[in-house]
Amino acid sequence: MKFLKSLFAVLLVLISLTACAPAESKKIEKLVVIFVPSKDADTILAAVEPLKQLIIDQMKTLGYTINSVEITVSADYNAAGEALTAGTAHLAFIPANTYIAFHEDGAELLLAATRDGLNKDSENAKDWNDGNPTLPTTEQVTYYRSIGLVGPSAKGQELLAKVNAGTALTWEDVNSAIWCHSSTTSASGYIYPSVWLKENFDKTISDLTNHYPSVGGYSGAAADLASGVCDIAPGYADFRRDNEAKWVLPVADGGFGHTSSIWAETGVLFVTPGVMNDTISYSANNKELTTKVIAALRTSFIELAKTDAGKTAIAIYSHKGYTADITDADYDAARAAAAVVAGN
Repeated sequence: MKFLKSLFAVLLVLISLTACAPAESKKIEKLVVIFVPSKDADTILAAVEPLKQLIIDQMKTLGYTINSVEITVSADYNAAGEALTAGTAHLAFIPANTYIAFHEDGAELLLAATRDGLNKDSENAKDWNDGNPTLPTTEQVTYYRSIGLVGPSAKGQELLAKVNAGTALTWEDVNSAIWCHSSTTSASGYIYPSVWLKENFDKTISDLTNHYPSVGGYSGAAADLASGVCDIAPGYADFRRDNEAKWVLPVADGGFGHTSSIWAETGVLFVTPGVMNDTISYSANNKELTTKVIAALRTSFIELAKTDAGKTAIAIYSHKGYTADITDADYDAARAAAAVVAGN
């Protein structure tokens, strides 16, 4: 009997403590969201303005009241990461390299942006060389790949024949070719190809004997491949598709003047690990972002991206949607790329 009385007394204390514990607040006075300046700030702000009400409305369906949403564009990419680590911003739309740079100090993954997948995704270059177009699929993915593309030049075709025969390329092979590439800050046009060179030959693009930045971005690189000015041009996995029509357009009309398709006259020498899409990251140092609030924000962004208004608002960054099916380990390739850029 004494035992039962003691147990009852303990239960009364526990019930009393639970009743006195403050309920988690479901109100946020102002949610601060930062975008990076990948485009003109005014252009970004005009495009994402509808997100303010969309966030408020979606969070309301989950029982959360947000009085206002403040959206700003940071002065530079690092400033967005610094706002997360300082806890002065709740969320930031930042690329993978910014996320990994500030992760240890408080930037955490909320979601990754998705894009249309491609019908070719193998890390084996030979699998891309069937002469058929690379086409988008309905599958949404969190990354894209960089490829090393060769054109119809004699050297390019010599190297392509080795790859298609299953023969490993040597440093002498790739170094004997002329490379045209994007700027040194381009993930698919410079950084990730340098990662591939580092992993295979302990070299980077800067170590190549003959390399130069193409004028006119990827279209300029495609033009240089078409004319034979360069033998290898790295770029995003489907940049041939973006130059398919121009490849066979007459030179007089601004094209490259070829009679055979870009798929027949070019080939893939190498394929890099996936270049991770942009993230929505949150501040682990902002006290308003409890576990439940973070979960609600995840759900809200996934759902608002399914609406017409949401799709329009996030199109400024070429985002198609968002997924929570990611972990920090998915960004290890980005860390390797950052180490290559840093010269480590």
